[in-house]
Amino acid sequence: MHLLCLSGSLRAASASSAVVATLCERLHGVATTSRFDIGALPHYNADLEPPQAVLALKSEIAAADGLVIVTPEYNYSVPGVLKNAIDWASRPAYASVLKDKPVFVASVSGGALGGVRAQSHLKYILAGTLARVFVWQEVIVPHANTKVVDGRLADEAITAFLLDGIRAFIGSIARG
Repeated sequence: MHLLCLSGSLRAASASSAVVATLCERLHGVATTSRFDIGALPHYNADLEPPQAVLALKSEIAAADGLVIVTPEYNYSVPGVLKNAIDWASRPAYASVLKDKPVFVASVSGGALGGVRAQSHLKYILAGTLARVFVWQEVIVPHANTKVVDGRLADEAITAFLLDGIRAFIGSIARG
């Protein structure tokens, strides 16, 4: 089982990236994981032929059994850089590498709600790509900046809940 993990944040010390790093470490022996830097993508423009970075993203999504996206919440929604990556990957419309791709979504926020609004928006956006968003309890990391130590998620209860969700996600992919 191979999962491609995307952090919706560009910030080096982001909580989203810390959750992704923790997940990748903790899944060792359960699944292989890889990451893609969505900051390498140009702004979406339908007039352009997809540049190499976009082709690389699409190739990695196609090769993965599932996609894991951890998004921060910016102004009650997803960051533009994450939406940009999805816009590039979603072409051609309704026939892209995202169509029928299993996707697990988690969110982080510096506030008490843990990014639930961004998570809701992300699931709505992914529905428009015909991705198969995994139905599970929302995995959120509230007050995320206080729960990151040395670039890793340090809250064991949230980490355990995240891993339970990811294991269920992996099981759903394996069952087809």
